[in-house]
Amino acid sequence: MKEKRSTFRSKLGMVAAAAGSAVGLGNIWRFPSETADGGGAIFIIIYLACILFFGIPLMMAEFLIGRSSKANAAGAFKKLAPGTPWKWVGRLGVLTGFIILGFYMVVCGWTVDYFIQSVTGSLKGVNDFSANFSSLLANRPKQVGWMFFFVILTAYFIFAGVQKGIERSAKILMPLLFLLLVILVVRSISLSGAGAGIDFLFKPDFQEVKSTVFLDAMGQSFFSLSLGMGCMLTYASYFTENSNLTATAVKVSLLDTAVALLAGLVIFPSAFALTANPDTIVSDLVKGGPGLLYITVPELFNQMPGSMIWSAMFFLLLTIAALTSTISLMEVVTIYIQEEHRVSRKEGLLLVVLGVLILGTVSALSPSFFNGLDMISAKIMLPVGGLFISLFAGWYLDKRIIQLQLTNNGKIRFGVNFLKVYSFILRYLAPVAILLIFLYGLIGQ
Repeated sequence: MKEKRSTFRSKLGMVAAAAGSAVGLGNIWRFPSETADGGGAIFIIIYLACILFFGIPLMMAEFLIGRSSKANAAGAFKKLAPGTPWKWVGRLGVLTGFIILGFYMVVCGWTVDYFIQSVTGSLKGVNDFSANFSSLLANRPKQVGWMFFFVILTAYFIFAGVQKGIERSAKILMPLLFLLLVILVVRSISLSGAGAGIDFLFKPDFQEVKSTVFLDAMGQSFFSLSLGMGCMLTYASYFTENSNLTATAVKVSLLDTAVALLAGLVIFPSAFALTANPDTIVSDLVKGGPGLLYITVPELFNQMPGSMIWSAMFFLLLTIAALTSTISLMEVVTIYIQEEHRVSRKEGLLLVVLGVLILGTVSALSPSFFNGLDMISAKIMLPVGGLFISLFAGWYLDKRIIQLQLTNNGKIRFGVNFLKVYSFILRYLAPVAILLIFLYGLIGQ
């Protein structure tokens, strides 16, 4: 059953939704750990350069593919490259989003559990935060229960539709996320001894440069912007014809980067100020992942006056960041099933929810399965998807389509040199960079 395709109603909603897709737990647990491992300010400088020269051009490529086709991730390539194998690139993006949902929902459940622990005050009485997190991991029924809750919560916004669900939620959740971040940053940098953490973030020390820092920064920029999984391409299919794709890509990248930097300003100053072991705090932050969010950070907040308030705000922040990402991922899979298999939105969503609940339950019950989904999506599927999107836009897609999309049919003026540089990045620089990340992820880990 064919349904009328929606579009975002406002520019604010469009940018907020795309930024919400990019912003996720990766900004708050992966960025600080990568920054710590990369030497602080040096990593941030290279990361910003990667966003500018690789991240934004690739996001623009997903935007122009999505808007020019007005279709789901797989349908977009079928429309723009009919009768060719390029449709498998879109299908890979859909599958990647589905697999990520399968383990990411479990992590979202952990976040909700810690928010409840913070609000009720039970987290305040914890003496061993490592044991507290281990206890949650050992409680499989609780993990499955919270995972079910988050899947249903996400599905509620998808069922409401593009304007009333996705756009409306983004216009509320993204400002709230930034408000919480700013409040936590003010609290963190006001701590005695916080200056050491700020210095680590923003004063480059060229003696601490790692040989792999460039590849690490490049990988983080692609991961952070949600490239290669069909989210940006799908959301762009809801853009109006007068949307400035270049400006939107820049705004979304700036917002995503701002969240990552603000998260760093929450974690690093408080870590340096509150740690009892200043000589090992950087190595503790490097560990990253769940340990950073559910062991290190709660332990730090527990030392602050009013720890319940700050901890509750932090885990509410994480919950919002997670929700904006799961909404975009579930939309990618739902609209694919709806359009490619000609079913209603409700029927497509029901199939997705059932599939994610099955994957999520197995992930909650089996740590090895959880880690396997994480590894195959992050190390293989995301870089491969990004690589082929870059090659498609750079080598296959008609140059007139690129020019018409970026200029809004000639209404926006770009210099000839801009389009030449952009084409060069998509054809050569981005594919080489992604290939290096891919090989490094497989060999270097």
